Amino acid sequence: TAEMIAEFKEHLIFEERSEATVEKYIRDVKAFAVYLSGAEITKETVINYKKRLQESYAVRSVNSMLASINSLFAFLSWHELKVKSIKLQQQIYCPEEKELTKVEYTRLCKTAEKKHNERLTLILQTICGSGIRVSELQHITVEAVRQGEATVSCKAKTRSVFIMKELQKKLLRYAQSHGIKTGCIFITRTGRPISRTNIWREMKALCNEAGVNPQKVFPHNLRHLFARVFYGIEKDIAKLADILGHSSINTTRIYIISTGTE
Repeated sequence: TAEMIAEFKEHLIFEERSEATVEKYIRDVKAFAVYLSGAEITKETVINYKKRLQESYAVRSVNSMLASINSLFAFLSWHELKVKSIKLQQQIYCPEEKELTKVEYTRLCKTAEKKHNERLTLILQTICGSGIRVSELQHITVEAVRQGEATVSCKAKTRSVFIMKELQKKLLRYAQSHGIKTGCIFITRTGRPISRTNIWREMKALCNEAGVNPQKVFPHNLRHLFARVFYGIEKDIAKLADILGHSSINTTRIYIISTGTE
């Protein structure tokens, strides 16, 4: 019922889950409710829903949705309804058409410069030069850039993100020329932090001119590129996990899968 979903949402907030996580869990639970159309929830129903998801989504996405529903069942003490996630063998290589290369990244930056979109150029360089998540850009403030280090809080964890000197100079120059004296550097005309949707849209607009496959171009792929380049130099997965803010090295492993060509 709507009341149960509301209580579940409150429970997630009290558990101090991030806003994005709460949003995702509730979205998944509501999609399950739509599938049910008021029917009784049985183990058979949940298994059939799992099969339906497998027909439309990739394994990782299916497992992610099942985790949301299982979390609801745990909250309601309906443990007998929980279903197993789909086992997935660790990939050895990543598909070439999905991962951004250094050459393509450079082309995107140059195209953004050519279009005189300085803000987007610096967003690309900030994510790819530090490995932060697009949602963490709000922590790149004038104060943090001056210090050369940003304190980032995400998923109930806090970590330090270093800002390279070259990037530091560019960001401070940008802030000064746009009259940004304090707070978040990447803002809209109204002074609000730029949303991930706007960044995604602006990145996609570069693809044709830059000659880069649009399927490769989204903010998280810049984080993947940072991870692969860092690991290629350092060969230290534990250090990389700390930099990316991962609790488990198994998550970091997904980021550093090389392409067949590499």
